[in-house]
Amino acid sequence: MTTITTANVNGIRAAAGKGFEQWLQATKADVVCLQEVRAEPAQIPAALREPEGWHPPLFAPAAAKGRAGVALYSRRTPDAQRIGFGSAEFDTAGRYVEYDLPGLVVASLYLPSGETDTPRQEEKYRFMAEFLIYLKDVRKRAAKSGREVVVCGDWNIAHREADLKNWKSNQKTAGFLPDERSWFTQVLDEAGYVDVVRTLHPDVDGPYSWWSYRGRAFDNDAGWRIDMVCTTPGIAAKATSAVVERAATHAERWSDHAPVTVTFDV
Repeated sequence: MTTITTANVNGIRAAAGKGFEQWLQATKADVVCLQEVRAEPAQIPAALREPEGWHPPLFAPAAAKGRAGVALYSRRTPDAQRIGFGSAEFDTAGRYVEYDLPGLVVASLYLPSGETDTPRQEEKYRFMAEFLIYLKDVRKRAAKSGREVVVCGDWNIAHREADLKNWKSNQKTAGFLPDERSWFTQVLDEAGYVDVVRTLHPDVDGPYSWWSYRGRAFDNDAGWRIDMVCTTPGIAAKATSAVVERAATHAERWSDHAPVTVTFDV
């Protein structure tokens, strides 16, 4: 069995002091994909920079200090590793890292969040356009070496009405805009990926993975499902479970996101 977790830590240094370090020590995952690390490697606590039982993690901080940042942890030594996806604009933005592992290409993605009718939304659309092309390319490259592809992360898009609690009031909100949702449909239909969590939980609301810190969103489960594990069909067919590791209480959260963990029979 292979277990892969994706988690937006909302700042790894802050999360470390709230319980993330203990979570990493306890997890049974074989690969952990992090987003919003928001730190240079030298700023990260040693227990997370050189954790026992893991290959030295790959960190990709953003050129803009204190923003974005992604990371990959693997218990097995990767055959190759990459930062970025060949984008002149985004490869130094701390938004994509990738490992070649036996039989798998595993990636951590932090897609821009955007903001409706602002330059930030235009930036998001540029990222999406480039990344869709890469998703097709990496699939072809992986197939040549006999690998499946697993792209984990904070996609910052709720694809369907079932993917956010208050969808009616968010139809003009970044993350649930028609163009964003149509693009994610292209990821599935045109690029040929599978949204594994939705496949294993086809007829439920959620399971949500992000809740605003404002109000009582967490307590009322007024969340969004934006942390996703998208894979090529071969390994998607071997997914046996998908779980959102939701904290028991608001006080026990170490991020505004919860880890999403998928196990595959490979």
